[in-house]
Amino acid sequence: MIQLLRVLERIHGHLGWLAVAALLHPAVLLRRPRRRARLAVSLATGLVVGTAILGGYLYPEYRSRLKQSIFIDTPALGWMFERKEHLAVGAVAFALAGCIAHLSLPWMDETTADTMARLAHRSFVVAFVLAAAVACIGVAVASFRSF
Repeated sequence: MIQLLRVLERIHGHLGWLAVAALLHPAVLLRRPRRRARLAVSLATGLVVGTAILGGYLYPEYRSRLKQSIFIDTPALGWMFERKEHLAVGAVAFALAGCIAHLSLPWMDETTADTMARLAHRSFVVAFVLAAAVACIGVAVASFRSF
């Protein structure tokens, strides 16, 4: 079981960094409100959500096997991981908001579409920044202790 957790933890970490890179793509592409990038938006959001689902799957084992010892040995790092979870939820939420805003553009009038296009762009920028912070904290915690 521990070997499987180690492999899944590493996959989760690598997917997390791929998600950071994937979120940068729509953040750059959507700078122009008229630009359409449905595939980039959908794939980046899917990767973020998939990574979060894997993290959620790993969390109960992390909590039972590692969390207490990390807090005992290095409380600051333990608190960083707690913040990582919250930032990850924010990254997922902003990516979903950006995806929904962008994919809904064809059904909107021009004024509303411009506003939603800006919302989509800003959502992906925020999701990228949050995901980058999450990935950095994840590396710090994983380099200290992992499964």
